Amino acid sequence: MNGPVLSVENVTLRFGGLTALSDLSLTLAAGELAGVIGPNGAGKTSLFNVLTGVYRPTEGSVRAFGRPLDGLKPFEVASLGVVRTFQNIRLFKELSVLDNVRLALHARQGPSVASTLVARPQAARDEEAIRGQALHLLGRMDLAGKAAERAGGLPYGEQKRLEIARALAAEPRVLLLDEPAAGMNPSESAWLKEAIRSLRDEFSLSVLLIEHDMSVVMDLCGRLVVMDHGQKIAEGSPDQVRADPRVLEAYLGTKKSARGAV
Repeated sequence: MNGPVLSVENVTLRFGGLTALSDLSLTLAAGELAGVIGPNGAGKTSLFNVLTGVYRPTEGSVRAFGRPLDGLKPFEVASLGVVRTFQNIRLFKELSVLDNVRLALHARQGPSVASTLVARPQAARDEEAIRGQALHLLGRMDLAGKAAERAGGLPYGEQKRLEIARALAAEPRVLLLDEPAAGMNPSESAWLKEAIRSLRDEFSLSVLLIEHDMSVVMDLCGRLVVMDHGQKIAEGSPDQVRADPRVLEAYLGTKKSARGAV
């Protein structure tokens, strides 16, 4: 398509006297891998909630693939291909790793109850195909060997990877990742960076991610949007953002240069 796959136009989000987002605008291009960074409380997760229909903007508009998202419910936004992971993991922790992904596939493409009752052989074939797809997605996140384990028993970093696998099961066109490297050690974070690049290419995704791990976001993203107190204070390449005095001030409370802090 021509134009951005995702656009936020002059969005303000208020909760009574609290302004979570203020006149915020940004875009995401097809195939782009971009990041949103900022101190705690900058409004990053509020932005994702607006993008996915959890919150409706007080002012401004949000579009995906040229279509307004205002007023759509989260499941309707997801059905258009805008899918997210969460900062606070939302897995079915008592179910197996495999079943978490199978459920997501069923929700997107699984056989109906009627087809299961009327055409049981076909339903069995459909179920086997879904199981194969789930195992493939788990393999892409290096979790196929843990398919039978209880999801809640995985280490935190592996739970984050499982949530990405489950998001991929929803067949996204735009993938919103909320702190995907949280809880990961440096080697796991390095693996994740390569995995996200590979998934972007394999599934023809556009990716927007929130991340506090600067080694991840600076290496992974071609463009960064920096937020503070609900506003966009900077935008550009990692090098441009790293050198921006407004970014240093937001993170450090000072206008003095602090190389490596951002």
